[in-house]
Amino acid sequence: MYNFQVEVGICTIFMIDWFLKMLKRLLVAQAKRLSKQSPVVAIFGPRQSGKTTLARMAFEKYKYINLEMPSIRKLVQKDPMGFLEMYFDQKGIILDEVQHVPELLSYIQVYVDEQKKNGFFVITGSQNILLNQSVSQSLAGRVAILTLLPFSLEELHKEKMLFKSSIKTMFKGFYPRVLAQKKSPLDWYPDYTRTYVERDVRQIKNITNLSLFQDFVALCAGRIGQVLNVSSLGNDCGVSDTTVNAWLSVLEACYIVFLLRPYHKNFSKRIIKSPKLYFYDSGLACSLLGIHSEEELMKHSLRGNLFESCVISELMKGYFNRNRQPCLYFWRDNHGHEVDCIVEKGETLRALEIKSAKTFNTSFFDGLEYWNKIAGVGPENSFVVYGGDEPYKYRNIKALSWTNLASVTKILGRI
Repeated sequence: MYNFQVEVGICTIFMIDWFLKMLKRLLVAQAKRLSKQSPVVAIFGPRQSGKTTLARMAFEKYKYINLEMPSIRKLVQKDPMGFLEMYFDQKGIILDEVQHVPELLSYIQVYVDEQKKNGFFVITGSQNILLNQSVSQSLAGRVAILTLLPFSLEELHKEKMLFKSSIKTMFKGFYPRVLAQKKSPLDWYPDYTRTYVERDVRQIKNITNLSLFQDFVALCAGRIGQVLNVSSLGNDCGVSDTTVNAWLSVLEACYIVFLLRPYHKNFSKRIIKSPKLYFYDSGLACSLLGIHSEEELMKHSLRGNLFESCVISELMKGYFNRNRQPCLYFWRDNHGHEVDCIVEKGETLRALEIKSAKTFNTSFFDGLEYWNKIAGVGPENSFVVYGGDEPYKYRNIKALSWTNLASVTKILGRI
């Protein structure tokens, strides 16, 4: 059984790190650029998304310090400033998984205020709530924050690693270790989930019944791509609405799920106002749903929801990889009219409909045409992304292949 906490051999680790370093992450350029403008560069994201590799790739000459090592943490906690001073003669310092010693951030603040040197500190972390609280308190105005999610389709396409099948892509997911080691999703994702629950969840929130929390995560996967009903989720799990909201915050903090808010500006009160629930990684969602093969995924009742989640997650990555905050929403009224994704850029709205089918169908455009009428949006600002390979155009609305999501991201957000 794969264990994230145990090294699997010097040779294997060397080959994995070498392989990952060969894969160019889009966020490297942003990290280098921001290091010239801010004293501290922070790289946040889920465990195993490649934060360490990215930091060491972007800042090769920096001293690397792994704060997950108990011996290192003890040194830091005993004498934080003394520990930092040992490395002040270096070109810079990478402090990996800094959430383990958040008190260190106050001492970093003292140093950067005195030295006024940009880019000396690079910190990484995988717990959004704890880090954002600590960073906002200690490093406000001194830090540039980047979010690194698992590989994007755009990155895989550039490295010629993109699978031809959307089903295979969703089943495998996008985590670097799965792709680098060609690890079976059936082995890797369950262990990832256990490690996440046993380590990160306990640090963020005092959840005594971890087994119940694991059931909750699986129930969330069963609601992927659906409007969130907190009461229904609580009833199925046997917990209160307050607990559901608290646990959802934990999942968001660890970059497992995200909520897509409804777009309601300039519309009547007949608009749905609850968010929709999505997972950042389709491979993890498939694992939680108990999907054991590509064939099972192909026939699964939630295949369309997983595809929708995958596409919207890719749009999120497109923004994060360019250091932009996503302005993404969905739209649905009480009569069942819906658009899967609305992209807001200034005064301009762009609409996106998402269909998992590989065969083109003119019915894909029904929701967009209704939206265009009531929102006053032209067909040039409406798009369909579907599971097929060929582009189409119908009544001046473009239908694009899922493999072309990199271009869709740029078109939609002009980022």
